[in-house]
Amino acid sequence: MKKNYYLLSDGMLKRRENTVYFVNKDGKKPIPINKIYSIYAYGSLTFSSQAIHLLAKEGIPVHFFNYYGYYDGSFYPREKLLSGDLIIKQAEHYLDHEKRIFIAKKLVEGAAKNMGKVLKYYNLENKISSILPDLGNCNMITEVMNVEGRMRADYYQKMNEILPENFNFDKRVKRPPENMINALISFGNSMVYSTVLSEIYNTQLNPTVSYLHEPSERRFSLALDLSEIFKPILVDRLIFYLINKRMLREDDFEKDLNYCLLNDNGRKIFIKEYDERLKKTIKHRELNRKVSYKRLIRLEAYKLIKHLLGSKEYKPFVMWW
Repeated sequence: MKKNYYLLSDGMLKRRENTVYFVNKDGKKPIPINKIYSIYAYGSLTFSSQAIHLLAKEGIPVHFFNYYGYYDGSFYPREKLLSGDLIIKQAEHYLDHEKRIFIAKKLVEGAAKNMGKVLKYYNLENKISSILPDLGNCNMITEVMNVEGRMRADYYQKMNEILPENFNFDKRVKRPPENMINALISFGNSMVYSTVLSEIYNTQLNPTVSYLHEPSERRFSLALDLSEIFKPILVDRLIFYLINKRMLREDDFEKDLNYCLLNDNGRKIFIKEYDERLKKTIKHRELNRKVSYKRLIRLEAYKLIKHLLGSKEYKPFVMWW
């Protein structure tokens, strides 16, 4: 089975025949090409041209993160699953305001309901369900984003009731995160974005055509769209788990006057548990079989494709447990 490889130190990828080797100060580690699903590079990474050729040939994305754990970009191999018909439909749903705003609202609805499920698990009252109907009055994407922002602000405030006092925070601050929870949310959201991008790559969707976020040059905005649904499931619940189980402690962070970041040990712990969570399976109600959390993301992309092609109206994934 293919899996994600997380490269946490500086090094170089080289190729010898059909194997890629990660070379760093500790030596040379083989990574069989047929075992790689995606590569996440958290250190400084260089490639030999032959390694790039092999990764491109096998359709393996490589996601790059900077020193602070922020997503920097991806090596996105040439797409193999091209569909002119779908690209036209994607663009049509972006250009038609009614069609675009329908999808945007559904994405926010899915994110909101998953945030509500997370808080319900902890028996916390919240305003999400009372704000959500405001989506019905939205006629502009900016209004949809405003509703999403109000719900998320309430959601983040409620996090303090789940976390121990030393992990409390006042508001979401991204660049740079100024405390431990903001650091964890930023780090986790970058991972979800990359995971979603890898799943989109394995469909016929074009990752640059999006509906909630504005498409623009040099970013895969459809991955931002679909990430909204999965952040509460994959990131926020993991944060609560790691902190409340005392798997992450204050000494797993690097703090300065203006920022707070996970240190190397903290990143290792987070990445290990995140990867385990992607592999975790649930019994899917409609498919009546077990599927992994990672597979749920791919299924979400397939649902969007069906909507774009007019075969089934899109309904966002909402946790039922």
